Amino acid sequence: MMIPPHNPLPRPDRMPTLEPMSTTERVERKLAAILSADVKGYSRLMGDDEVATIRTLTTYRAVITTLITRHRGRVVDTPGDNLLAEFASVVDAVQCAVEIQRELKTHNADLPAPRRMEFRIGINLGDVIVEGERIYGDGVNIAARLEGIAEAGGICIAGNVHDQVDTKLGALGVTYEFLGEQTVKNIARPVPAYRVVLEPGVAPVPQARSEDPSLSQLPQPSAVPDKPSIAVLPFVNLSGDAEQEYFSDGITEDLITDLSKLSGLFVISRNSVFLYKGKAVKPEQMSQELGVKFILEGSVRKAGNRVRITAQLIDATTGYHLWAERYDRELQDIFAVQDEVTQKIVAALQIKLTEGEQQHFGRVPTQNFEAYECLLRGLEFYHRRTPEAHAQARQLFERAVTLDPQFAAAHAWLGRACMTEYLFQWSTDSSLMEQGALLARKAMALDESLPVAHQTLAYAYLGRKQYDPALAAARRAVALDPNGADACVTLGEILSCVGQAAEAIELVEKALRLDPHYPPSYLFALGQAYYLADRSADAIAAFQRLFTRSPDHVRGHFFLAMVYADAGQDHEARAELATCRTINPTYSPEGMRGIVPYKNQDLVEHWMENVRRLHTSA
Repeated sequence: MMIPPHNPLPRPDRMPTLEPMSTTERVERKLAAILSADVKGYSRLMGDDEVATIRTLTTYRAVITTLITRHRGRVVDTPGDNLLAEFASVVDAVQCAVEIQRELKTHNADLPAPRRMEFRIGINLGDVIVEGERIYGDGVNIAARLEGIAEAGGICIAGNVHDQVDTKLGALGVTYEFLGEQTVKNIARPVPAYRVVLEPGVAPVPQARSEDPSLSQLPQPSAVPDKPSIAVLPFVNLSGDAEQEYFSDGITEDLITDLSKLSGLFVISRNSVFLYKGKAVKPEQMSQELGVKFILEGSVRKAGNRVRITAQLIDATTGYHLWAERYDRELQDIFAVQDEVTQKIVAALQIKLTEGEQQHFGRVPTQNFEAYECLLRGLEFYHRRTPEAHAQARQLFERAVTLDPQFAAAHAWLGRACMTEYLFQWSTDSSLMEQGALLARKAMALDESLPVAHQTLAYAYLGRKQYDPALAAARRAVALDPNGADACVTLGEILSCVGQAAEAIELVEKALRLDPHYPPSYLFALGQAYYLADRSADAIAAFQRLFTRSPDHVRGHFFLAMVYADAGQDHEARAELATCRTINPTYSPEGMRGIVPYKNQDLVEHWMENVRRLHTSA
């Protein structure tokens, strides 16, 4: 990816002194809301890995710029890791800053902790001097000073900004904390400063805007489902050893997986709950943010061959503890403990189990505890979604299979890893798809009830354009894991490919509700389904939302080009095709014909005709 050169303009707090002007020389001034942002710990990040830091900065800057433009602001300059923007409205400026921090928080969740890039934002309302495209003066300098006061991932605003927005931005779910009168460098008078408290009432899915119609279609987390609903907070590692994090995380993930398979329960996905890891979050806050009534929290202490697990179930709407228990067991009993916790929740919430769900209890996935530990360690790396971590995950899954050839889950995740490696283009070895399918079949022969194995097989069938088996495998995955957001998206994508877009939309929207902090790929699946269902306006907005999260999503840009082309907006369509080529110079829409998995080849030919027409008429 080409990295654009940085603007060499100085930072606001390093602006050159203006030469005195004559009394006859006119100075252009205006009142503006100024947003100043920079990266906390940028020097450390650059020292650790310059190339990765510049790539992340480029992506994050594109996200920030998109949101500034959407909120009617203008980027003034971007020196180094700093960004300076102006707005005509302080409401727009603060609303934009809140969305920036929430969006970047989602991006950072996909990165290992040492590589996360957190911005600090300061906002001031003040008089500025205008010189061409640049702005100067105390209004800018104060914003830069407030930025320095802000915490990583936080926002600090001047008192005059607070006075304007205090009663106007309640829908954002933020509050304000007064930081006192701040004495800042080169400013004569102290500046009243407020911290914007983002935590209370955070809405992971932004509120719909009039120019963003698709967002009105997204399920809102504040709506608690009719059935019992639960989120499992990441269990706290009390082992006194950070290396044991994988174990407490693995216990959490196993409990989510077990609960997710119960059709009488609504369960928030792993992706969303793990964003709360290590944070002091009150149950009522989590309930509001994720739209659930019950919270399960606990801790894990592992020492030698013993483990102590505590768990408690809380009604987050009342704060009442429905159930709490402590388990002191041998490590080999870990599966029995997980079963007991799940059954206690079922009893406390009075959930009626189907016959198949009752049979799930009492199963021991492996007698080899080392193999189980390898699986947990592998999952820790797999969820990081980087090529390096993925390679480690695959090695650990392979080790688990070697240690216990009858361990179905190890086969299933190794198959998933093989397929992911090819689909994410971390390898060009197309045989990985077939390896993934073979491993999925092996897992199913050992244990037919593993949803991840059916999902892997569904994608393998789709790649071969075997549509009926692909649909059958994907539907089986959803039946086995009715709360599985990934399973819903898998089935949704296959339904889109076979021409059943209306059902696809329902499934992807369900996935967004199950995983309120959904990954960008869900937005592509939603935009694709909207387009194929002839909901062009919704498709455009969904793809635009995707690009704030994943600016380089080539397939997203191609589909948006087709939406515009079908609507006769040829200029916009050409721009999107040009973006595809900029992102990947080797990308060719013509190359899609032989590999796209859409059943309706007339539709594919229609896209190719769009491309030829756009090139011919350019």
